Amino acid sequence: MSRWTASLSEVRPLPYWLDDPGRPRPEPALTGTETCDLLVVGGGYSGLWTALIAKERDPGRDVVLVEGREVGWAASGRNGGFCAASLTHGLANGLTRWPDEIHELERLGARNLDAIEETVARHAIDCDFERTGEIDVATEPYQERALRDWYQEMDRRGLSGGVEFLDADAVRAQVDSPTFRGGLWDHRGVAMLHPAKLAWGLKRACLGLGVRVYEHTPALSLRTYGAGLAVRTPYGQIRARTTALGTNVFPSLVRRARAYTVPVYDYALMTEPLTADRLASVGWQNRQGLADTANRFHYFRLTADNRVLWGGYDAVYPYGGRVRAEYDDRPETYAKLADHFFTSFPQLEGVRFTHAWGGAIDTCSRFSAFYGTAHRGRVAYAAGYTGLGVGATRFGAEVMLDLLAGERTERTELEMVRRKPLPFPPEPFAWTGIALTQWSLARADAHDGRRNLWLRTMDRLGLGFDS
Repeated sequence: MSRWTASLSEVRPLPYWLDDPGRPRPEPALTGTETCDLLVVGGGYSGLWTALIAKERDPGRDVVLVEGREVGWAASGRNGGFCAASLTHGLANGLTRWPDEIHELERLGARNLDAIEETVARHAIDCDFERTGEIDVATEPYQERALRDWYQEMDRRGLSGGVEFLDADAVRAQVDSPTFRGGLWDHRGVAMLHPAKLAWGLKRACLGLGVRVYEHTPALSLRTYGAGLAVRTPYGQIRARTTALGTNVFPSLVRRARAYTVPVYDYALMTEPLTADRLASVGWQNRQGLADTANRFHYFRLTADNRVLWGGYDAVYPYGGRVRAEYDDRPETYAKLADHFFTSFPQLEGVRFTHAWGGAIDTCSRFSAFYGTAHRGRVAYAAGYTGLGVGATRFGAEVMLDLLAGERTERTELEMVRRKPLPFPPEPFAWTGIALTQWSLARADAHDGRRNLWLRTMDRLGLGFDS
């Protein structure tokens, strides 16, 4: 057992973001029958943005949102609070998959992040929004060389605007860790925020515009009903002209969409607030988010009260792809994360962790969202954000609304929107393939990033697994 496990002696196994005295009371559950123009299923970012934008586009549209538990309780209240402009799970992934569209995708992503910042200001959403950017850091010599080469490639393609390469001294002048050997600082493409407060603020904005929100109201089934649709809930039903599904990691009401995603569990720790002296020992005056560049990577950032969130590394796929509350807590991963934290920041010895938690990520084989329709265009869905949905879900909401309206827009014309990823195979092949990929990624990290035959084959097929 690591000597650092003592730092976990007072940890509470619940998401820090949701452990907030300002957490709003849930809206009552639906009882009886409702009718509406648009039904939105899911009270995470995907559903909340869809409902909000639908009312902003057409204030007269009658919109209902249903959530199976409470708004923001799942991935939207458990993530790291990194709100990225990228719609493609990072520039490298987007350039590999959609090279002909990459400049357009980057432009739309930047515009989407600007729109999120504007919405937060316009609706006075108090979610600790900070446009600090993010630094990708190298902790091994081969990673530093790869970052230099990648920066040169970005520059050659005209995609390096707002990005700065940092050598070891420069990156440690920003955030001081003896493990850092270099970094790429994206100055404007990422914001830090309080994820649960963003969800609660979007809910308040939706209610203010007249959206009817029902919590503790799971959608149990969907069927055609006359010229529209009917969704059954435990105590009633909703009849709607159109429906948008923002259920992400949970089984889709469109059965054929289920094979495109698997749940992968991610875990995080939160420290107590750092004293002024401890914060000064690290630096971090510009408050950027950070992530290292290993395959099994860590992400970390400061909160408004100067706690450090430290997450990532383990990515756990449960056999059968089931989403269960028991998977949200994993002490063996917490111990591993604590060890990694103090290896990165030995000057913070003595700091205690107060919260530890996990949650399921809706992972697809191309790592970025896919879109579709069903029931003759009366149902739209978006899913598969693979951990980068804080920002991209707003774009996905716009895509779903475009699809439901039957409109050809700059969004619906994208190849990324028109084509789907490869589906995952059934068990036991899914578990076997993911386990082999995880083993191969760990092996690559231990061998200067060299990818074995399995990973090279997955790359050629456009498949993979991203921790």
